[in-house]
Amino acid sequence: MEVLISLAKVIFAFVIVLQLTLVLLWVERKGSALIQDRVGANRANLFGGLLPFNLGIVNTWMADPLKLFHKEDIVPADADRFLHWLAPWIAIFPLFVTFTVIPFGDVLIAGGYTINLQGADLNLGILYVLAMLSMAVYGVIVGGWASNSRYAFLGGVRGSAQMVSYEIAMGLSLVSVVLTFGTLDFQEIARAQGDLLFGVFPAWGFFYQPLALLIFFIAGMAESKRAPFDLPEAESELVAGFYTEYSGSKQSVFMMADFVEVAIVAGLVTTLFFGGWQVPWLYRDGFHFPGGFHVFVPSLLVTVLQVLSFLVKLFLFCWLQILIRWSLPRLRYDQLMDLGWKRLLPLSLANVAITAVFVLLFDGKTVW
Repeated sequence: MEVLISLAKVIFAFVIVLQLTLVLLWVERKGSALIQDRVGANRANLFGGLLPFNLGIVNTWMADPLKLFHKEDIVPADADRFLHWLAPWIAIFPLFVTFTVIPFGDVLIAGGYTINLQGADLNLGILYVLAMLSMAVYGVIVGGWASNSRYAFLGGVRGSAQMVSYEIAMGLSLVSVVLTFGTLDFQEIARAQGDLLFGVFPAWGFFYQPLALLIFFIAGMAESKRAPFDLPEAESELVAGFYTEYSGSKQSVFMMADFVEVAIVAGLVTTLFFGGWQVPWLYRDGFHFPGGFHVFVPSLLVTVLQVLSFLVKLFLFCWLQILIRWSLPRLRYDQLMDLGWKRLLPLSLANVAITAVFVLLFDGKTVW
């Protein structure tokens, strides 16, 4: 039974990612049009255009995927065919398994079982995430090299340099969070944010680590290789970067990996800095508002509210990344590397040192 429960949790985490990928695809197409005052996807419609509105759903969820998956899979003559096929899966697999350690709720008590609402219960979750995210760079490198194309190879070199550079600042920002909460377990970090500051405000991570939040969010967007950090695939310079020589389903896997990375960054920001599944003033027996006012809530409804809270926060931070992606101009490559090495890295090191001092001085005490 425990195996079936674990399998169900993993499947639920995968379903969240896959469904969110579809939603983000639509937001990317239609949302960007709204941001830039364009019409957006509107050509395909149901029932021959009889509907009085067109939200672009048929375009983005049916027409475009069918067109992409039915395109001919072209492999360059001198490419390494096996590695050319393998690269997209190397890029996306570590991302899918990364999302399984992000908790989407506290616990569900049902049928005598206490189910931890987390795909994989790991007490070293942060180390696992860093390890998996560092493996995603191999998909970029292999995809660029196996294509036997100068444009693709240059895009792969750019991508690997960018991802390795920003992984350092990202990792150091997570060190500050670990020092603050004293654990590597995402679930315990989320539970720790259920306390209150000054007896009123939820003790979410961004109150403790605002600089770490800024560094992590910028580094996470750079890791996902999307504008304004999309130098590995800058169309004006490299055609399409490391996947220039990809088409059909393999190209769609690389594109899907971008959206999964967006979801992972949003999930980590939600869990580490915005309480994860926490709802302000909501505990297992109901709401406890400041001033002693209490509202009873059934335990099952509490669990539902927690899962909904996580999903809403997850989508909001995904939307924020898309908003930034369609609002800011692309950085030059030297500006991109300067930001990572000369700005974010020193700031993250200073933040770790300051956090360590505070933990040393106030360990076992409260500064609030």
